[in-house]
Amino acid sequence: MNTENSAPFGGGGGLYIHIPLCKQACHYCDFHFSTSLGKKEAMIAALKRELELRKGEFANENVETIYFGGGTPSVLELGEIHDLVSTVYKHYKVADTPEITLEANPDDLSLQKIQALAKSPINRLSIGIQSFFDTDLKLMNRAHSANEASESLKNAVRHFDNISIDLIYGMPDMTLDRWKKNIEKALSYGVPHISSYALTIEPKTALANFVDKGLIRPASDELAQEHFHLLYETLLQEGFICYEISNFGKPGYFSQNNSAYWQQKKYVGIGPSAHSFDGIRRGWNIGNNTKYIKALEKGELPMETETLSTKDKYNEYVMTGLRTIWGVDVTRIQKEYGEKFKDYLLMQSKKFREEGLLVLEEKVLSTTKKGKFLADGIAADLFMINLS
Repeated sequence: MNTENSAPFGGGGGLYIHIPLCKQACHYCDFHFSTSLGKKEAMIAALKRELELRKGEFANENVETIYFGGGTPSVLELGEIHDLVSTVYKHYKVADTPEITLEANPDDLSLQKIQALAKSPINRLSIGIQSFFDTDLKLMNRAHSANEASESLKNAVRHFDNISIDLIYGMPDMTLDRWKKNIEKALSYGVPHISSYALTIEPKTALANFVDKGLIRPASDELAQEHFHLLYETLLQEGFICYEISNFGKPGYFSQNNSAYWQQKKYVGIGPSAHSFDGIRRGWNIGNNTKYIKALEKGELPMETETLSTKDKYNEYVMTGLRTIWGVDVTRIQKEYGEKFKDYLLMQSKKFREEGLLVLEEKVLSTTKKGKFLADGIAADLFMINLS
């Protein structure tokens, strides 16, 4: 279990398994998925084959976390989940008590399915609630209703201890009062983890089209920031720790899988469009279901890789570090990237420290409460653009 300042897990790594299937397309989503479930059997076979082909990447480490993301992994049957988990255990060394997370939508979580999942290897649920108001859910084109959201949580907390829910703020026409009611409703179920993101208008999504046509007006940045600060203050009062800008967990309930990403631990991404990282290289699979399946049927990995430069590694560490309670360790910058990077970081961060957006304590640079919502923009100003 995690404490506020501990590392997320030991010397192993994580497996991310991307299930690129959904019942319907959410208007805001730009992740890779398909609403056609006709190739589900072939997709699962391909995922199993990729797991087998890539087992060498974990030859010397334990798998500490297994994360089913998507898409909508809860469209899988229990037998299909068991099949994939069994494949992992067959080809990898797995820790004694791995965190195994399933992302799920409320409309998939009948009482019977929750009870069955509780008896399966899955020990953590991440439920895509997004909102407890039908107005918001319809705008997002979610497949569930507000009532289904409530029912799924009511049943889930009876059978799972480790539950996270997703909420979206900065919605068009979402008042501060309605956002407050969303937070209060979420807290009423006693869940130990909440992930909450500002709605972003991604290019080529239905939501972007609505905005272009003037059918909806996005929330202002100022209102979204108010939503964030209300969330932050409320959850901290309830004993949550904002260990990453969008993630709040009770002590012992931080997401081990996600913490690995932010602390730049090794992870292997399985499935179409999934990304991988080993500390030196990044890899990404092709974002096309048909091509992915055909490649794996031939025993080929449909994957591209790039070796990260020192500048790339520095920029990624700054970006992820500023989003978390672990911050950016200046001593690590000097040791791993060199004196020039350390001096540059201190020089570029000076104005943000003077403005009270960043703080440097015990050689760790981190955001203040005032600077949290602005972390991504601040990080961009700390990036090393060139080495001259």
